[in-house]
Amino acid sequence: MRSGHCIAAVSVLALALAACSSSPPAGPASTPETTAVAPTTAGVPATPRTPTGSPSTPGTASVAAPRCRSAQLTPSLGPPEGAAGSVYRVLIFTNTGSQACAMQGFPGVSYVAGDVGQQVGPAAERVGDAGGSVRIAPGATASAQLQLVNVANYDTAVCRPTPVRGLRIYPPGETAALFVPIEATGCAGTPSGSQLTVGTIIVP
Repeated sequence: MRSGHCIAAVSVLALALAACSSSPPAGPASTPETTAVAPTTAGVPATPRTPTGSPSTPGTASVAAPRCRSAQLTPSLGPPEGAAGSVYRVLIFTNTGSQACAMQGFPGVSYVAGDVGQQVGPAAERVGDAGGSVRIAPGATASAQLQLVNVANYDTAVCRPTPVRGLRIYPPGETAALFVPIEATGCAGTPSGSQLTVGTIIVP
């Protein structure tokens, strides 16, 4: 009888061990974590690419120059060139400031007379296209073509010829006037044609 009890005990123990080996684990199986590694080239980690639209080198973007102010410009006239019934001269603007500036469009030009700079006749007529922006470095120049018509071509009664002492000049976009002395004769009246014409600002 004692041997029978031993056999039964061994059988129960075998069943218990079988049950333990076939039962599911207490928790979810652990999976080893995978860490992403950046690809390498010749043993050197890859460098992240610069996002599209971002400059690759800081500070390389061009900066537009501010508009030229009257206070940083000195006007002058080039030598006269004769033509039928007119004289052509280059109106020169020199940047006497310490920083670059930009000019675009037409300067305002008119004859003046007397000590107070009274305007004589109509201002210069603009001719040609407005043109693009012109950058002027310190000490550099920009210019515009100026035509001075011989007012003797006009009817005296309509023109009313008047001696002038110079040109009043407004750089494009400016309200502070500059002055260039010149001896000439303008029309105090309103003739049938232009007594002055001016072109757009260009780089000489």
